[in-house]
Amino acid sequence: MAERKKRREVVTSIAEAAAQIKDGMTIGLGGFGSDNHPMAITREIIKRGVKNLTLVGAATGGLDIDLMIGAGCVRKLVAPYVGQEALCPIGHNLRKAAEKKEIEIWECSEYTLYAALFAGAAGQDFTAWRGGIGSSIPDLNPDMKVFTDPIGGKKQYLAIPALRTDWSIIHVGWSDPYGNGQHFGAPFGDRWIARAADRIMLVAERVVPNALIRKNPFMTSVSYADCVVEAPYGSHPFAAHGCYREDVAHLREYVAASEANRKGDAKTWNAYLDKYIRGPKDHIDYLQRIGLRNLLGLYTAPIVTW
Repeated sequence: MAERKKRREVVTSIAEAAAQIKDGMTIGLGGFGSDNHPMAITREIIKRGVKNLTLVGAATGGLDIDLMIGAGCVRKLVAPYVGQEALCPIGHNLRKAAEKKEIEIWECSEYTLYAALFAGAAGQDFTAWRGGIGSSIPDLNPDMKVFTDPIGGKKQYLAIPALRTDWSIIHVGWSDPYGNGQHFGAPFGDRWIARAADRIMLVAERVVPNALIRKNPFMTSVSYADCVVEAPYGSHPFAAHGCYREDVAHLREYVAASEANRKGDAKTWNAYLDKYIRGPKDHIDYLQRIGLRNLLGLYTAPIVTW
């Protein structure tokens, strides 16, 4: 009997993973609001000085996107919202860049964003969608075209072009070494951001044996990622479901620095980048700057169903 071929493990370091992200790529960032953002790799991408990215965010994109805009990484944004709700209704760096026309905004709503990702995941050039008809969306985004049902009906539809990413970067609770990741809570739109990707990168709180994943395969939200990074507290300062809460004090520090940047105080903004992005030599050094007492204060007990 022929020997069974060994499965390929895809675990790598944060630095090696971030090195896959090149200037001009289209990158999907998972997460939703204050939860589950792949920050360990996001910070490393900024540190590497990557430029001219097209960022595809979630229906409720977080301040990770605002951070990348403020760090000069972004040329084009595809996301219906970027902010931190009560703490920061609209990202300050996004607002500054949009008002100065320093980035291109691909206008969309939540449902048109996911329709575009669905088309990309399905290998279509576009998808027909009834939502958006009668709204200003096709006026604001000329890539979306209104057309009449071509097979005899009289209804109008919106042709929404497909979105695909070169890489989508997703945060999960854990993953096995082969790239099968599981969220510990709601995956929100992460599954579609992953499915519309040419390649997938996971930031996992823990890398665990495949046997643990197989105990509840229905929990697997991202399968066969191309790259896995193990990074405890890898979503900080945001929350990670079943692992820790968001660091509100740090988020307020970020909001203050980004607001200063919007108002022309680049010194305060660069001090934040130096302290938390450029200064730390690696992810562990970053966590040391945040502090063990602070991190343990954010901890929540895992909620996992087998």
